[in-house]
Amino acid sequence: MPDADPLAPTETALRDLAMTYPGATEDFPWGHRAIKVKAKIFLILALNDGKLSVTMKLPDSGRYALTQRYAQPTGYGLGKSGWVTCTFHPTDDPPMDLLEEWIEESYRTIAPKKLVLALNARLGGAEPPLAPPPPPAVKKAPAAKKPKAKAAAKPRKKK
Repeated sequence: MPDADPLAPTETALRDLAMTYPGATEDFPWGHRAIKVKAKIFLILALNDGKLSVTMKLPDSGRYALTQRYAQPTGYGLGKSGWVTCTFHPTDDPPMDLLEEWIEESYRTIAPKKLVLALNARLGGAEPPLAPPPPPAVKKAPAAKKPKAKAAAKPRKKK
């Protein structure tokens, strides 16, 4: 009997974490596991040939992520938009704390504000609520018109 994939528990743990976010759903496009919120992907997990690929959108920490030996810009031009793919081999020890933070960042980037606020409430209000919209502009009453100065009376010609 073949040995179980050593990265399968890591994939399962990351999937389970992502599914706890408000509105998260799971789909399998292209044969990979995609976790979505409101039909938009925020996490892709692929376990193929003993390698685990974890793809997330990281607008804030992407530059740091790309300094790690296991990270690279996501292909198909997605790297230009802040998507990062981390690839782990069977002998690697994936940095779970870091991956968990990055999954949350990706979720917050993709999810609608209402669901991010729900996450904040669940986590104890980690971020302030959105500012209320500005009040509507007040229309100014038209300025009172100054009466036109009457033309100076022309002196009458004497007859």
